Amino acid sequence: MKKEKIDDLIKETLTREEAKFYDELEEQNLLAKLGQAHKGKTGWLVSVMTFVHIGLFLIFAYCAVRFFDTQVTNELITWSAAGFLCMIAMGMLKLYIWMQMDKNDILRELKRLELQVAALSHKLEK
Repeated sequence: MKKEKIDDLIKETLTREEAKFYDELEEQNLLAKLGQAHKGKTGWLVSVMTFVHIGLFLIFAYCAVRFFDTQVTNELITWSAAGFLCMIAMGMLKLYIWMQMDKNDILRELKRLELQVAALSHKLEK
């Protein structure tokens, strides 16, 4: 059975309020997921990490400019090491934010499942 048919069957058994709630649980695009990660209990932490990520990118850009401007080997090693450290830190911050987005997706699917079970139990009671 296709997803659309299942969704239509579920909406038929729900009340208007439940159907509206079910529609709000639809799949989000990437920007909506990112915005959702900045809300909630740990939204402040994700916001701080976003600002730190931007700062690290600016430091990385500065290191790259200095790397290409120098001719001394020791300075090349220093600026490249600093640039790599910035890239590693940016990757770690990005992974944390992606995990928060994934957690929100899993919670949304659990809510959909709870709603489906509630609709099925309501249908069986009749």
